[in-house]
Amino acid sequence: MTGRISEILAGAGVLAAAAGFLVYASGGEGLSGGARDSYELKASFRSVEGVTVGTDVRMAGVKVGTITSLALNPQTFFADARFSVKDGIVIPDDSTAVIASEGLLGGAFLEILPGGSPVDLEPGAEVEDTQGAVSVISLMMKFAGGGSDNGSGGAANGAAEGGTQ
Repeated sequence: MTGRISEILAGAGVLAAAAGFLVYASGGEGLSGGARDSYELKASFRSVEGVTVGTDVRMAGVKVGTITSLALNPQTFFADARFSVKDGIVIPDDSTAVIASEGLLGGAFLEILPGGSPVDLEPGAEVEDTQGAVSVISLMMKFAGGGSDNGSGGAANGAAEGGTQ
């Protein structure tokens, strides 16, 4: 009989640990019972490489929201992003949205660089000034191939030689 009780208690402990992990992983979102206190903004980017739904939105390195949706705009071929920002965080309408990286091999996030305008973005508004993700691979390829003759050096050398004759 004591073996059965210990099995039940062990099972209950495992279930309690799993429930605690789920609450921790969700950031406590399910505890409030309602919608989170946030508003949504949107922005269009040339590239959102490394960013997915759920990626952090940060200001000054502090998480202020998350990306809620990403979709390709078939007219502009830009990535349209929608993201939530916590209530109480005001963003000037001349702010910039940048896809930034945590480091050379770190993950990407959406960084909001606040502007200086006295007018703030309203819920549902679009951040007009954006900067897409920079591909580390293409930067390395440009750096590796940057030493080759690109055609401009030869013309400059020819002009210099022609001027001395």
